[in-house]
Amino acid sequence: MDAQPDPLKWFSKPALPLAWRNGAVLQKPRRLPEETAIALTYNLATFAVMMASPGDLQDFAIGFSKSEGIIEDISEIEDLEILSISTGIECRITLNTERRAVLDARRRRIAGPVGCGLCGMDSLEQATLQARRVNSPLRIPASLIGEALAAVEAQQTLNQETHAVHAAAFINAATGALLLREDIGRHNALDKLIGAAMSKGESANEGALLLTSRVSIELIQKAAMFGAPVLAAISVPTARAVREAQAACITLIGVARRDGFEIFSHPERILLDR
Repeated sequence: MDAQPDPLKWFSKPALPLAWRNGAVLQKPRRLPEETAIALTYNLATFAVMMASPGDLQDFAIGFSKSEGIIEDISEIEDLEILSISTGIECRITLNTERRAVLDARRRRIAGPVGCGLCGMDSLEQATLQARRVNSPLRIPASLIGEALAAVEAQQTLNQETHAVHAAAFINAATGALLLREDIGRHNALDKLIGAAMSKGESANEGALLLTSRVSIELIQKAAMFGAPVLAAISVPTARAVREAQAACITLIGVARRDGFEIFSHPERILLDR
């Protein structure tokens, strides 16, 4: 795999918007996050084109491959290159022979903007496939969620600069170690986080996912493919996401704040402090 650090910049040149505040007009520089067309190709065939933040793209390619069911294990990727081209960036992934055959059989092509997680499906049946069931004995104290959210906020360096991006994080319940990735798209942030966790050898069964976004069905599906038993988000989930989490045996937490949260499915994994 191409292990070189991503040289591409996260930010545009500072903008100078005309601001009107409290009856006064002023101008001050503002950092804006970049978004770039990212093509994911497998064995030289384009599978998806997404708009994403141009960083952590090796993590993105690995995580997207896992959450979309293209790979089961990182070892099934024989090579991965990140190439800057005139129209965007290409994540060029080479699969081993077995996974290449699986991908060829799917005959699925998707292309869409950030924020669209189900675009390009061939049929309604594809969009409503039941998520993989997560089997995990994990139990975590309720206090860990609030502590982890505080750590997420502190580590959102891109959002601190722009106030315009999402974060996805993984907290290891045993060690307290936090792994975090950011992107303009909530789906992309989760894919980058999954890829980073796989690259570092983190086991999904050993902790919880944390999202700074709303939770809809496709994020539950990605979490299930990763094998995460707990997902906590700062927003209210959709009703469909709750049903999907229930079926996938995922503990879904919403409206998560430092002082508490609401559990929408499988509460048995959370040890409530009395």
